[in-house]
Amino acid sequence: MSLHQYIEQEIIPRYDHFDPAHRRDHVLMVIRQSMELAEELDVNKDMVYAIAAYHDTGLCEGREHHHEVSARIIREDKRLREWFSDAEIDVMADAAEDHRASAAHAPRTIYGCIVAEADRFIDPVTIIRRTVQYGLDHYPALDREEHYRRMLTHLHEKYGRGGYLHLWFDDSPNAARLEQLRTMMDDEILLRRLFDEYYG
Repeated sequence: MSLHQYIEQEIIPRYDHFDPAHRRDHVLMVIRQSMELAEELDVNKDMVYAIAAYHDTGLCEGREHHHEVSARIIREDKRLREWFSDAEIDVMADAAEDHRASAAHAPRTIYGCIVAEADRFIDPVTIIRRTVQYGLDHYPALDREEHYRRMLTHLHEKYGRGGYLHLWFDDSPNAARLEQLRTMMDDEILLRRLFDEYYG
């Protein structure tokens, strides 16, 4: 069995049991975007593929520490030693641990930068919609205006010019989409219209 066969049969199906934002379509997107970034870089493409495939497997133990659990899963998966050295597995585990948007430090290696960047599919309208939906699901006691303010706070804390989201490749498609989102965030009339549409 090849690395790709193993991952397709044993790892990717795990995502079928995660929350809707982290299902199979998500991991396939991260794999695709990781491989596209890797094409322009001097990196081990099999390592990139495996890191992308494993990056959210730690969700099996919850969201809060999923990046750390993903790293542990990589280190404990003995099958990976058929294709990678101990040193390569350490790099892969570090990259999975470093992918989280709210991480306090930059990724330690180019591999961490790749998966962190690939994990951030920035589609402005989708982000706004998901922010509203998340608020409705997790904070049902808030009234309409409180939901609107929560949305604004989240968007600015994460995606604003001083926000915690970092992109690691200036020329990635995400950079242009992030600027588009920031422009929309500056347009209060548009934001209110989108909020009203998704709030229902």
